[in-house]
Amino acid sequence: MPLPPGCAVPSTGPLTARKYPEPLHPYRLPFERDRARILHARAFRRLAGKTQVFTNRYSDHFRSRLTHTMEVAQIARTIARVLGLNEELTEALALVHDIGHPPFGHTGERALDDALKEHGLRFDHNLHALRIVEHFENRYAEFRGLNLTLAVREGIIKHSRNYSIVEHPELAEYFLDQRPPLEAQVIDLADEIAYLTADFDDGFEAEILSIEHARAGVRLFEQFYEPMLEKYEGVSEKLIFNEALKRMLNALVDDLLEETARRVQAEGMATLEDVRRAPERVVGFSPSMEELRMEAKRYLYANLYNAQELERDHAEAEYVTKTLFRAWVANPSLLPPAHSAEVAAEGTPRVVADYIAGMTDQYAMAKYREWKEQDS
Repeated sequence: MPLPPGCAVPSTGPLTARKYPEPLHPYRLPFERDRARILHARAFRRLAGKTQVFTNRYSDHFRSRLTHTMEVAQIARTIARVLGLNEELTEALALVHDIGHPPFGHTGERALDDALKEHGLRFDHNLHALRIVEHFENRYAEFRGLNLTLAVREGIIKHSRNYSIVEHPELAEYFLDQRPPLEAQVIDLADEIAYLTADFDDGFEAEILSIEHARAGVRLFEQFYEPMLEKYEGVSEKLIFNEALKRMLNALVDDLLEETARRVQAEGMATLEDVRRAPERVVGFSPSMEELRMEAKRYLYANLYNAQELERDHAEAEYVTKTLFRAWVANPSLLPPAHSAEVAAEGTPRVVADYIAGMTDQYAMAKYREWKEQDS
């Protein structure tokens, strides 16, 4: 199943270039260094305190943005190894793919985007991730940011969506008129596989989802649950559920591997340039698996992400995010000095959004309580 070697990003060459030239490391390849820089970044550590789906009001053993990231990295690296892609680049991209997310999960992201729209701006977690690694991380004497390779910076931007050069001329160096390398394409669907299966797990653990309801509404789950029920007669429902979910994850990965290899072969791709010129992204699921995946995804949106049990958390997250944003935009003197210093160059709304986006859930709540006490 390995793809032609030329389809992978090499560990030497133009895509390993950094904005600020550095000498090669004596025993670590460029993407290995990127991986280490991401792991040591403050923004990466803060993912431990950011919501994936459930806040810690429910329990402290549900996935956080950090543990989700680690699961994505494990799945992505397996896919890269089987397909013969660049494993180190793939892992670095997996580790950095969510680094731009604000607190409170997707609710916090939507709230921050809505708040910025009032000022003619937008919040995009991919673009914010690039700002983090190029500007906000400040660890080195010779340059600002992490000075990551071009391949990693391109993957941060393009792993999950395409950007127009007309709308984003500042991103011209990232080959916006071409497809991203396969390593970056893998991240988008490894992310989908990870959260699709993990969110089922956490949803059942939270007793918001029920097994019988999911069996009736998610064919991809039922096709593995029924055989496990027969195989493990007398075993607890939770363990049978675990066996089914494991096989569901494996089925998604297996299909992605087979379909991606089929597409590469069918199109006669042999080089990275072939991948870049492809009319569509190459990494993907077969039509039948894509139908099952989308059914499962719609089920989660209807029965978990928009569940009544989570409405309180969503409403609180939106209110806290927008309240802090408006309070600091109205009075930027309340910002920490490091952020206040950026106002002249970036404008108050963007600086406030950057400040909030870097917070963990708990820190954002603490700042809200602090503001509320001062305002009363």
